[in-house]
Amino acid sequence: MLSNVITPMMKILATRLTILTLLTIGLMPVSGNAQIDDLFNKTVKAITGSSDGEIDLGLKQALEFGVKEAVDKLSADKGYFDSPYKILVPEEARYIVSKVKMVPGFQDVEKQLLDKMNKAAEIAAKKATPIFVDAITALTIKDAMNILMGENDAATRYLETQTRTSLYTAFMPDIQAALDEVNAREYWKSVITAYNNIPFVKKANPQLDDHVNKKALDGLFSLIEVKEEKIRTDQSQRTTDLLKNVFSKQD
Repeated sequence: MLSNVITPMMKILATRLTILTLLTIGLMPVSGNAQIDDLFNKTVKAITGSSDGEIDLGLKQALEFGVKEAVDKLSADKGYFDSPYKILVPEEARYIVSKVKMVPGFQDVEKQLLDKMNKAAEIAAKKATPIFVDAITALTIKDAMNILMGENDAATRYLETQTRTSLYTAFMPDIQAALDEVNAREYWKSVITAYNNIPFVKKANPQLDDHVNKKALDGLFSLIEVKEEKIRTDQSQRTTDLLKNVFSKQD
């Protein structure tokens, strides 16, 4: 892990350099902005071996690569279904499915649901890129430094904090439309009707929308995390000079 690479001595050095920078900046006149920028950049370079601008661009590039790989894989045909992020029937619906399997015409209900839910997530994943791009563009120098010096999933956690709520909101109409496109919600309605017609069962009506949405996002962020860790720990994954320069100091 990256935190294991950064020795206590390095942390002490980083702290002292940062304090020194702040103290010096505090003594400078307001007109000395260029000097402040230069001093800050030298401090960052002393700690990391890269300039602040280079770190910013490198982290953004790493996130862009992670997002592209995740979206490309999961939005492909059977991208979710054939991956470790396959969306399963929600827990609260499993009892319903187990009962409805005994009703004529619903013997393959679980297979139908799995196919339809994963297809819906696949369709919705294609909509994620612009929201991710906005969050990556907004990443600041301070964010970049915190991410670089953080854990192996620091960039992914930043991205998730910045985008998960907006992605969920943006995904919901697409998830619903995608579920309707593959006839999942209508099919699920027929499953619920068949279940509620079984004598003595407790009536139920769990929704698929929220479950598919959350699991679709879980899959996206999990794949981005995988890509981030590879870039941090595997030199062969650093396919540009920028990535090599920024992350080589973490080896």
